[in-house]
Amino acid sequence: MALRWLIYGANGYSGKLIAHKAVARGYHPVLAGRNATEIEHFAGALQLQHRVFSLSDPSQVKQQLIDIDLVINCAGPFSKTAAPLIQACISTATHYLDITGEIDVFEYAHSQSEAAKKAGIVLCPGVGFDVIPTDCLAARLYAQMPDATHLALGFDSASRMSRGTAKTSIERLGHGGAARIDGIVSSVPLAWKERRIDFGNGVKSAMTIPWGDVATAFYTTSIPNIEVYIPAPPKLIKRLRRVNWLRWLFKLRWVQNQLKAKVDQRSSAGPDEDARKANPTYIWGEVKNKRGDTKSMRFKIKNGYTVTAEGAVEVALYILQHDALPGGYYTPSRLCGAKLLDQFIEH
Repeated sequence: MALRWLIYGANGYSGKLIAHKAVARGYHPVLAGRNATEIEHFAGALQLQHRVFSLSDPSQVKQQLIDIDLVINCAGPFSKTAAPLIQACISTATHYLDITGEIDVFEYAHSQSEAAKKAGIVLCPGVGFDVIPTDCLAARLYAQMPDATHLALGFDSASRMSRGTAKTSIERLGHGGAARIDGIVSSVPLAWKERRIDFGNGVKSAMTIPWGDVATAFYTTSIPNIEVYIPAPPKLIKRLRRVNWLRWLFKLRWVQNQLKAKVDQRSSAGPDEDARKANPTYIWGEVKNKRGDTKSMRFKIKNGYTVTAEGAVEVALYILQHDALPGGYYTPSRLCGAKLLDQFIEH
């Protein structure tokens, strides 16, 4: 019997990319989400089955997943959608994937590892650009320096954010930055640290951000101190550091709603195919041990949204084709191996 998989939030920007990629490879996932009109229209265009349901009623969610073998959750913010879907997946013995970059979601999924083991299912959030490439890079660096005590990761891309990614960033702004310090995910100021980094296309000023690897790279490598960087001009770093004094403002719902309304005014949900092809991503990583020895790596890879579309499908198929996988929480590289990165490298 053919295994059935479902893409939840399939009408969103990344959900559509993933669905198109699955169809291009000859597969027929079920498309699902809350918006009946959009889901029905999109499923009809791809000639795929569809389901319409929200995540507010746990019993309804379980009913919708009872005959599904695997779910890819593309509906952000994942701080609201991951927990109800993970709980439903545990109850129905359905593998769970998502494309989150939210630290709290990774930590929550990890906390459900024992329940997933008992259910015999895989929980693997972050099967997109967040965090496949940097997770695999972390694994490769750790293999070169198993006694590393510090890990720094980073990425650089000129590609603009999708609406969903921008809205998630707005939600995070009021909470400041994050880093893993002595094994603990810790709150730190915005633009907590800055340094000069060559991500692969020249040395640039860079700052720390609260990226998903702060959570996941620890479970991949056990390295206790982890920071993630992106390029940022010195003026932006100074502005963000001043914002630290007003961070409480960005927690207010009306402020967030105003900022999200501006995001919704964009003419397109995310970069089109030409923009994705024209804007690759550069990833970089560095490990350091107690003696001060360092090793670094950098790669040029496909656009982040292309990585998300291809990566989510690749990991889903890996799980569906390996029926003897032990249940529990996984990071992408722990599940598929660090070689997963190779298919995204541009030469």
